[in-house]
Amino acid sequence: MAILLIASFVLFGIGLYLVGAKLTKSRLAAVRRPRIAVVPKATSHIFWQAVQAGALAAGKDLKVDVEWNGPAQETDYSRQIQIVDSMIAQHVDGLAIAASDRQALNTSLDRAAAAHIPVTIFDSGVDSTNYMTFVATNNQEAGRAAARTLGGLLGGKGKVGVIQHMPGSFSTMERESGFEEVMAKEFPAIQIVARQYGMSDRAKSMAAAENILTAHPDLNGLFASTEPSATGTSLALKERKLAGKVKFVGFDFSDGMIADLKNGVMDAFVAQDPFKIGYEAVQTLVDKLHGKTPPKLLDLSGRVITRENLDTPEVKALLFPDLKKYL
Repeated sequence: MAILLIASFVLFGIGLYLVGAKLTKSRLAAVRRPRIAVVPKATSHIFWQAVQAGALAAGKDLKVDVEWNGPAQETDYSRQIQIVDSMIAQHVDGLAIAASDRQALNTSLDRAAAAHIPVTIFDSGVDSTNYMTFVATNNQEAGRAAARTLGGLLGGKGKVGVIQHMPGSFSTMERESGFEEVMAKEFPAIQIVARQYGMSDRAKSMAAAENILTAHPDLNGLFASTEPSATGTSLALKERKLAGKVKFVGFDFSDGMIADLKNGVMDAFVAQDPFKIGYEAVQTLVDKLHGKTPPKLLDLSGRVITRENLDTPEVKALLFPDLKKYL
């Protein structure tokens, strides 16, 4: 009888422990902050650092944990796939991705959909339809703005070369397409005589620009569709002492590009708002977690920056976000 009584007390105690453990686990789950994974094309360029700052600012404001992880270089497609697949396996609450290639992540996006993880694509689009929202600069229109700027600088005539980004990058392909469209329609006396890829690398972009300048010594203008392409092109112009002689319009920005604009190496560049892109990408996922329906497309505008508007308050706010506050 005593043994039965002791056994009953032991079982009762175990039952209380299990109930308490279950309640504790439930409470912990209830207070756990949502986890949003943000996977950029790369992490080394200033553009992506500004995107990261925007994403972390959104995490702080919206009370979610933001995990930032991406490949070192935009050409490392396989590493980006590994990172995305790892986040899906961990079953994060939301996933924001800037795809290095428009098709490479299609299978991963299928997995995310099967796991019911909401996905926002930002900066550069994908062929897959398995995503919730696309947050990006209107790259086609930004490319058109670059063409109109360079066309105006050339007085509507001359020969130009284009330093492209890399094959398969949706965002930059749209910029380059918009640029060529306007040149053909609005500036028929301007001829695009050469196109070369910089492969998201400053040294390779410099070599590409030098190749074009060598092949076309009578070149009048250049357009570079990304920050590494523009930085490499600036180096080529300075090396050949052509700064200010060949009209040059770039895309995106960095401290070096701003200095080149001030010094006359570059005549203008089209700036995106990477901080806002990162912020809005996280915002859309948090909205979804709160039961809202984000728009399928969130279209942001690029802005043409010149020496004339460089010191305006609006442009300063765009070009000099307080990254140290968040990174």
